[in-house]
Amino acid sequence: MFIKRVVLVVLDSVGIGALPDAAIYGDEGSHTLANCASFVKGVFLPHLACLGLGNITFISSVPPVLQPAGAYGKMAEKSPGKDTTTGHWEIAGLILDKPFPVYPGGFPPEIIESFQELVGRPVLGNKAASGTEIIVELGEKHLQTGYPIVYTSADSVFQIAAHEEIIPAEKLYFWCQAARSLLQGKHGVGRVIARPFMGPPGAFYRTARRRDFSLPPFSPTILDGLKDSGLAVFAVGKIKDIFAGQGITHSVTTQNNQEGIDKTLAFLDKKEKGLIFTNLIDFDMLYGHRNDPYGYAKALEEFDTRLPEIIEVLQPDDILILTADHGCDPTTPSTDHSREYVPLLVYGKKVKAGVNLGVRDTFADVAATIADIFNLSSPRGKSFAPEIFH
Repeated sequence: MFIKRVVLVVLDSVGIGALPDAAIYGDEGSHTLANCASFVKGVFLPHLACLGLGNITFISSVPPVLQPAGAYGKMAEKSPGKDTTTGHWEIAGLILDKPFPVYPGGFPPEIIESFQELVGRPVLGNKAASGTEIIVELGEKHLQTGYPIVYTSADSVFQIAAHEEIIPAEKLYFWCQAARSLLQGKHGVGRVIARPFMGPPGAFYRTARRRDFSLPPFSPTILDGLKDSGLAVFAVGKIKDIFAGQGITHSVTTQNNQEGIDKTLAFLDKKEKGLIFTNLIDFDMLYGHRNDPYGYAKALEEFDTRLPEIIEVLQPDDILILTADHGCDPTTPSTDHSREYVPLLVYGKKVKAGVNLGVRDTFADVAATIADIFNLSSPRGKSFAPEIFH
């Protein structure tokens, strides 16, 4: 077995059915893909179907095929939680023993008071809220006072929203770094997120200058193993932020899925041995959290139309892995992530077509497989390399 490159694409939030413990998280019945397809009366995904997407689970309008071009299956999340950091870290080989802290009632006084002291002004909000709704609610007061809007969600996040004409993005980033220094130990949230916005009252909109400030991984990931072995690790989208820059050799930020695909293709053109790790965020950020199944379906179809571009430039010694990090069912009342299985599709010239990889016990099986390919050690997960290679 000789594989030169792995192209790992995370379709952010494209879950494929509730996990057995989903009810604990309030997510019983969630199925991002199937529910979305049913709600919009069909989503057209012929290229994903060809790889075996419809063979994993029932999705209306995405039928199973007799001879899938790829290997297919689904993965359960072993870590507690359902957030971005937890999902990506597990894909990279880290399994959490306990979830990151969440604050459904807002952050405690010791955090808020310390943060206010650092930034030299009070804050607005300090509650769990939708990011688009809270700027509608508090944006005008923010313009009048200059006070930052602090909020969280069902995820382990400390988010700071500020109008760019009141608080420039660079100053907002500095404040986020200050918050990150505070949020350690028992208050070590997964991410501090800068949420700049623009526009007048009644027409506020979030800009593309969002930035995530993550906790560094608590132990080495497969990314570190690759980098330490002299291999390239190309990060596309928010991957660098999620891993606090650890284990990354090259990175680019992106504003949307289309740019994420473009940057992935650009890295493929470099032909360096190693890993290209891409996050496509629009499914989650623009449509899942906003309960927009029509937008979600359209984004899926747009990705499907571009999937052949990726496949066509794969070299004989490349493999493509498509998966997700959690769910975010746009058809449920909740606007938060959902605790779901994620799809697993693997394609390449050296990959056996039509292999059913079944239900994997952990997302870390991806890290174990990459480790197996490049002869590295992986403390967690079970490699599916022996099942897929000729």
